[in-house]
Amino acid sequence: MVRAAGRLPAEARRASLLDCACTVFSTGSYRGTTTAELAAAAGVTEPILYRHFRSKRELYLACLDECWGRLRAAWETAIADEPNAGLWVASMGRTFVESEEHRPVISNLWVQALAEATEDPVMADFMRGHMREVHSFIAGVIRRAQEAGGIPADRSADAEAWIFYSLGLLSMADRALGGVMEEDWPGIRDSRRRWLTGA
Repeated sequence: MVRAAGRLPAEARRASLLDCACTVFSTGSYRGTTTAELAAAAGVTEPILYRHFRSKRELYLACLDECWGRLRAAWETAIADEPNAGLWVASMGRTFVESEEHRPVISNLWVQALAEATEDPVMADFMRGHMREVHSFIAGVIRRAQEAGGIPADRSADAEAWIFYSLGLLSMADRALGGVMEEDWPGIRDSRRRWLTGA
């Protein structure tokens, strides 16, 4: 866990608080974690925490944005490292599933946010926009792959992006249940890749 230490410029302090909060929220829960615990974990006082984030909810939503930004960067790297456009989506999936840095954190934050969204209209509104943003990125990658000839033009980029997203949510459920689908994942990935690429 990253601990804030000494006096930091405001931007660096905020980044340090975010980094720490992402870890604390993902290993605990949104509802069960207090701002006092978050401040203590970051090595600051609650007034300093509130100087950067007006509420626990605001900090949590900032964590979702931060973790999505990190995952998006990892996906962009995976795409850049894969010369075959037909394998870009598969590379993104593999990066997510195999990542011990990104998947456990963002998976837990997403699951908690979706649970909270049933009772918190602000969280629900945020998650609607957040999910559309993630979907838009995935659909954009699929369209780029189609333009590069890696994915047949008759595949619906929007539909395939939602399917990809739903598999990510399914992998979160699988992880929460201790790997109930562990033996099935290679077949699922191969089947999706064959359909998406037509190969």
